[in-house]
Amino acid sequence: QVQLVESGGGLVQPGGSLRLSCAASETISSLITLGWYRQDPGKQRELVARITSGGSTTIVDSVKGRFTISRDDAKNTVYLQMNSLQVEDTAVYYCSALGSDYIRVWGQGTEVTVSS
Repeated sequence: QVQLVESGGGLVQPGGSLRLSCAASETISSLITLGWYRQDPGKQRELVARITSGGSTTIVDSVKGRFTISRDDAKNTVYLQMNSLQVEDTAVYYCSALGSDYIRVWGQGTEVTVSS
C-alpha cells in the first residue's frame, strides 16, 4: 500500500505563499486520483484540490484562482501551490491517494498557519 509524506507547511503572513509537497513511496501513475484536503479542529475534513491520473484537476471554489495542484510522476510527488493565503486557509493539510483497488490512503498531515 502506498505511503504518503507531506511537507512544506509552516507559518506565513496573509497574502503570502507556500508550496506543499506530497511524496509517495511508489509510482503514482497507477493511482486514480491524488488530492489535498484540509481540516480545522472541530470541523470536517474537506477537499481542497485533486488531480487524476490523466492530469484533470478539480479546485474547490474557496481556493480557486489562488491554489494550484500539480504532479510530477518522475518524482512520485504531488504539489499544492498556495498563493494569496488568507487567515481562513489555516488548517492541517492532508495528502490523499485513491488506488486502483479503490482504497484511500492518507498522509500524516502538515500544518499551515496564516497569521500576521
